[in-house]
Amino acid sequence: MHATLTLPLLKRVPPGAWTALTWLVVTLYPTLLVGQHGAAAWFNGIAMGGRLGETGRDWNMVYGATLVALAGSALLARRPLAGLTLLTVASVAVCTGWSFGSQFPPLQFLPADIALLTIAATRPRRTVRIAAGLLIGVLVAHIIMVPHTDTGDAQGAVLLAVIALLIGRSMHQARVHTKELNAQSAARAVTSERLRIARELHDVVAHTIGIVALQAGAARRVIETQPDLARTALGEIETASRETLSGLRRMLGALRQPEPGSDAEPATKEPVPLDPGPGLANVDRLAATTAAAGVQVDVRWSGERRHLPPEIDMSAFRIIQEAVTNVVRHAGAKMCQVSIDCQESELFIEILNHGHGHPQGSTAGSGFGLVGMRERVDLLHGEFTAGPLAEGGFRVAARLPVPEEVR
Repeated sequence: MHATLTLPLLKRVPPGAWTALTWLVVTLYPTLLVGQHGAAAWFNGIAMGGRLGETGRDWNMVYGATLVALAGSALLARRPLAGLTLLTVASVAVCTGWSFGSQFPPLQFLPADIALLTIAATRPRRTVRIAAGLLIGVLVAHIIMVPHTDTGDAQGAVLLAVIALLIGRSMHQARVHTKELNAQSAARAVTSERLRIARELHDVVAHTIGIVALQAGAARRVIETQPDLARTALGEIETASRETLSGLRRMLGALRQPEPGSDAEPATKEPVPLDPGPGLANVDRLAATTAAAGVQVDVRWSGERRHLPPEIDMSAFRIIQEAVTNVVRHAGAKMCQVSIDCQESELFIEILNHGHGHPQGSTAGSGFGLVGMRERVDLLHGEFTAGPLAEGGFRVAARLPVPEEVR
């Protein structure tokens, strides 16, 4: 069962329905309120000198204008300019002040104003200019053609049209801005997730490949003279390879699971169980694996060992793992020192080695190891330093703040 998206009422009702409803209200409500003769007088200015004998003709005009307005409302979604034109013509037909010099009811053009607002909010700039020129031009023409009558209502109708135009353009700009923000947020989310996956793949694979390379080299050198040592090295290679393959399968399984509520079918019928990932509790095992590869890891704990948030716990382990892997692959050292200091407000880790090689190869900062470590620390708002020592060797240090609510 998939979740369905329910649109707000204003978006579920098409603009043409709103213009038709508005037309019926502003046109037929006076009829129901004051009766036929009163409505005819309101429409045609009979109170200012019109003839009551013309009531039948006036009502035919109202009926015909209503049909034209409803047709314009129906065309508004597909052909907005044609729909606005019909709504404007219907409003002009009702407002017979064009010929009798009567008052100009601004509300009679309210359906056309709504149509202009819809066009301004949803259509290109060129279409909006044509629509605004059409409606405002008709209203201004009334002021020019009837110079000897009170044009206050006509000016009010022009003002309503301008307000509708400005509101529509503001809605259009807000929609465009929202789309741009959503696109930028989606791009940032994709980039962040891609970098997270890259860090995890690098940390999982690089360490294992480094251990496998050292063990394979050792096995190759002693396979003739010390087959037992070679067999042990091959066993370490098999164990490390199986663990890495299992980790990759879990990661790929998690990536292939659809988001909750999406229509995508899951890659597997049974969800892949996700473990919280390695943490500082795995440091001793890391040291043992690295020692089997020929590099001794001296782990020193200080402070009170306590529960840490999963993101801090895993990031700290990944930093230690990557730094130790770099020692194995590049430093040429037989030993490195890992210090872990657990304080109430922060976690401090330091990895030292006194080898002769650079931990990232020939150029400082090359490769993705230091970049990944720095990204992890930055995401947790911590501090990261890495660089060679004056007496030789290399130092990696990170300070990870512990959130106050965890303390």
